[in-house]
Amino acid sequence: MTRILGLLLVGAVGMVGLGCAGASHPYKGVAGFESAKYLGKWYEIARLDFRFERGLNNTTAEYALRTDGKISVLNKGYNVKKSKWNSATGKARFRGTDSVGELEVSFFGPFYAQYNVIALDSAYQYALVAGKNTDYLWILSRTRTIPPDIRREYLGIAERFRFDTTKLVWVEHDR
Repeated sequence: MTRILGLLLVGAVGMVGLGCAGASHPYKGVAGFESAKYLGKWYEIARLDFRFERGLNNTTAEYALRTDGKISVLNKGYNVKKSKWNSATGKARFRGTDSVGELEVSFFGPFYAQYNVIALDSAYQYALVAGKNTDYLWILSRTRTIPPDIRREYLGIAERFRFDTTKLVWVEHDR
């Protein structure tokens, strides 16, 4: 069960899209990305739901630098129906240069999924993350909420890339 939460990355990670890490997408990761500033805990504010996260709230992702240069990922979420916490540990690596917010994340052995930071504020407090296509989207924050202006901005960016923001699940953080 702990592996079920694996494709959350918030994170976002929350995190990721399923499938081949090399699949094409219409958006690019942010330039000037600094992984050291991105490390730490992120709260999942909203997501396009998919089977690995269905029924979870209070979802978070924590990123830390590993000794091998990759990034460790700890995803956590509360399963409402089962009244218990689930967690999964994975690893992330950059797909190209580490100054672009385009990574791939693995929770299942050799299988990696895209994790594209497509919007990020200069203080690294809010992030918009996409997977391999428009089926995977996360809004992340360092706190349990986001200001209305950031919400509007990130929804606008997502809509320009043709994400269906009407299907976003707004995550509760009550535990």
